[in-house]
Amino acid sequence: MGAIFQSLGRTVTAGVVILVVMIGVAGAHNMMGTEAYWAFFMRWLHILSGVMWIGLLWYFNFVQTPSMPKIPDEQKPAVSKVIAPTALFWFRWSALSTVVTGLLLAGMMHYIVQALTLQPGARAIGTGMWLALVMAFNVWFIIWPNQKKVLGIVQVEAAEKAAAAKLAGMASRFNTMLSIPMLYCMAAQSHGGF
Repeated sequence: MGAIFQSLGRTVTAGVVILVVMIGVAGAHNMMGTEAYWAFFMRWLHILSGVMWIGLLWYFNFVQTPSMPKIPDEQKPAVSKVIAPTALFWFRWSALSTVVTGLLLAGMMHYIVQALTLQPGARAIGTGMWLALVMAFNVWFIIWPNQKKVLGIVQVEAAEKAAAAKLAGMASRFNTMLSIPMLYCMAAQSHGGF
């Protein structure tokens, strides 16, 4: 058992195996050819992506950024050269995956136009979708380009690096702010919150 948990790849594979066994035991494999099953599967991928995206967003804002001033200077390169680039990789791609799976799900469920145009009956999910689109734009076109400067992936002068850190930080905090109503909208659509 210990060998499974010593490797992220083996851990994820074990999780997928458990999922497949659960699907088999529950008899869900009989539904796999149906539209309802694939809509459910897309929803699961959407939630999986969203948990990673918002989890990393909150990690950056609640853990890493407030902790950086407490880390001794000689240890900071471990964060900026190893941890942050990897976390930002998963952050960017989970944002894109969340948006793509969400749009595909809305298309599969036949409410994409109603949601994006904020029509009655789809206003909550539509509002959540627009907030997520703004947040994903921030990730790819504001946070990531500026973080590349901060992390030294793109070489810039010290003043530009400081400005990039400030802008990336503000955009990240903006996304944290939007994540709160966005998550409410996502739950509200199916649970009658507005």
